[in-house]
Formats: sequence, structure tokens, C-alpha cells
Amino acid sequence: MHALQLASETPSALLDWNNNYAGDPDKAVCFHCSNLPKHFFQSVKMDFQEIIAGTVGKGNTFGTCVGRVKAGPMSFARFSTDDLNGKIRGYVGEGSLRTIRGDVWRSGRRENPQLQKLLRYICENGFEHHVAANFSTVAGAVHEAATRYFGWDVHCIKHERARCRSRFWNR
Repeated sequence: MHALQLASETPSALLDWNNNYAGDPDKAVCFHCSNLPKHFFQSVKMDFQEIIAGTVGKGNTFGTCVGRVKAGPMSFARFSTDDLNGKIRGYVGEGSLRTIRGDVWRSGRRENPQLQKLLRYICENGFEHHVAANFSTVAGAVHEAATRYFGWDVHCIKHERARCRSRFWNR
């Protein structure tokens, strides 16, 4: 989240990669039980966190941003430690976040023409289902910083807008 925020100078959020959307293999629903920044919404209000309220009680969940997520280009990144090999690795890419008709909670429809390839990569390489997201197109800058300056193994999820080059793409 911090790398995306530094590159874009706008707030980032943590999202879940979730179920495909309406049977379209290039779309997925993305949301998270934690707060999203106000920057992610068309309109927003403070309210109770409905999912966690079932566990800890509604009165213990006030302070969640609730509203309609806005649409726009989205950069995403995930970095994790590879403890067995003593290194940091990850993936970056770009796509878009679109609103879900009728949804006034905290989810958006994630679009990427390489989504199935991305999800397969995440699963085959043991990455967590959480991803940092940012309304920007900074995947190239984040990829360059992570690979060139930190020496991390970072996979670039390529498509027409992603401008990152990666020696790991053809693995």
C-alpha cells in the first residue's frame, strides 16, 4: 500500500481478490472488511461494519466508511516474504475498478483482460488473497523501484496499459 501511495501521491487500500463477477472471467468483485479511504468513494458516510457486527456486536463496529466506490484506473501490488529462500517477492499490475450497480457498500468490480492468468499466478505461487490497490497507473514505477533498487523478484501482470517490463513474465 505504501509503495503505491508514494508513487501516486494518493491513498491506497487493501482489497480481497474475490469471486468472479457475473460469469465474466475478466472481472472480479473486490472488497475488504476493513475501511477503505474516503478517496475510494463517490459518496461516503460513517456507519457500522455489517460483516464484523455479526461476531462482535453492532455497537462495537461504528466508524466504517460506507458508500458507493468510484470507478477509475487501478494499480495493484502484493509483496510477500519468501521465508524459505530469504527474499521478498511480489507482483504488480494495472486494470480498472468499476462500480457495481445498486451496491452502496464498499465493493467494486475489478476488470483486467488478464485476470484468470493473474489469479492462477497468485494461487500457484502461494500469494495471499489480499492486494494493495490505488486509483492510479503507477505499476511501472512501483515495479522499477522494487526490482531495480531493492532487487526483489516482482512479476508484472502485463496488458495494454501496464508499462512495466519484467524478466519474470515468461516463467
